[in-house]
Amino acid sequence: MAGMSALVLGGSGEVGKQLLQELVRNGSFSRVTVISRRNLDLEGDKIEQKIVDFDKLEDYKEAFQGAQVAFCCLGTTRGKAGAQGFVRVDRDYVVAAAKLLRDAGCSQFHLVSSNGANKKSHFLYPKTKGEAEEQVEALGFPKLSIYRPALLLCDRQESRPFERIAQVLVKGFDWRNKISIGTDTVASAMIANALDAHTQLQGKVTPDAQTPSEAWESKGKVEILENKDILRLGID
Repeated sequence: MAGMSALVLGGSGEVGKQLLQELVRNGSFSRVTVISRRNLDLEGDKIEQKIVDFDKLEDYKEAFQGAQVAFCCLGTTRGKAGAQGFVRVDRDYVVAAAKLLRDAGCSQFHLVSSNGANKKSHFLYPKTKGEAEEQVEALGFPKLSIYRPALLLCDRQESRPFERIAQVLVKGFDWRNKISIGTDTVASAMIANALDAHTQLQGKVTPDAQTPSEAWESKGKVEILENKDILRLGID
């Protein structure tokens, strides 16, 4: 298997950066398109950056063409963007981009959500993540994988003091990764899952099921991967 075309939304975050590094190294991907709102310092012959205005995504439909698999790592914080800004990025931008990819014929959409995502929650963060999951699922991708990692272990450039304290505490006793996970593990899991999905999809296409959507019917089009599932995929 070679020559897959991937698209990454949100390559500046910690999971996104890890994901891009692995995609560049992985020979199964021949082209990697990065959609972002500003130019990123990226290296790699097969990487192409496309700068867009996420508030006017309809004007950038062409940037979303040609991807076989899409990885969405878009996200911000309430402290950085405010409550409305957080919802706009983590839900509205995610759903708008996913719709363009669905309309462009992308077969797989891999969405980084969060542990505890719940559209009925009274708290902004899990509620927004849950709403994003529901709205992306409603788009009807041939294959949708939703990842719900626990506390991400990484060294962020931006300041998140409470998260940093939590990481220090967790590293001391969470040796079995029950409530935490490395960003490299999340990235590895997403890629492994995408490659496995591609292989199974190709194997399921028969004269009676010529389209990706039809081919996936017997396997299940939507899957939710909790922290333990991500660990299994990312470490094995």
